[in-house]
Amino acid sequence: MMIIMTVKTFEDVTEFHGHLCPGSAIGYKAAIIAIEKLNINPSKDEEIVAIVENDSCAVDSIQVVLSCTFGKGNLIFKDYGKFVFTFINRENEKSVRLAMKKSFNPAEISPKFFKLREKSRHELLSEEEQKLSNELNIELCNHIINMKNDEIFDINEDIEVAIPRKAMIYKSIECDDCGELTAENKLTELNNEQLCIPCFEKKKN
Repeated sequence: MMIIMTVKTFEDVTEFHGHLCPGSAIGYKAAIIAIEKLNINPSKDEEIVAIVENDSCAVDSIQVVLSCTFGKGNLIFKDYGKFVFTFINRENEKSVRLAMKKSFNPAEISPKFFKLREKSRHELLSEEEQKLSNELNIELCNHIINMKNDEIFDINEDIEVAIPRKAMIYKSIECDDCGELTAENKLTELNNEQLCIPCFEKKKN
């Protein structure tokens, strides 16, 4: 049986993320489910891969709890706008996919909090309103973290997913147009020039 290292707390997530919010609570819950289902420790290197289909606050939680990062190449972002998270254990090739349920709606759990949050986007809250908003925010986040796993996500452990290759280190080469150093694999040839993505987009039109 693997010994699980000390798991980062939600307070650790909030310190990294910069504020308390339901989105980071959802991401924290997803990361904890991944630990439970895959019997994993936070990723020292690239042994754990997280594929996230949104760029919400939830992703910060996954970075903190599972130590999956862009720099290590084991945090993969797919810009689908979906609250879906797939976690892969490279060591045994097990994976789990979490998709947020239609029935899970934080706004129905704490409608007063979301009403105050919406109001705060258009005008300053009174001191009393801000205090209430903070209290409701804490209550909602704690509620989410303590919900049953299957109340938030459809959990699929019987999936086939292509395991991404490990991060590559590419040589940096000057773009023939702007002269800026660009990773070799991100250059595109056009009219006998090696161009970075912005220069290629500019010149192809």
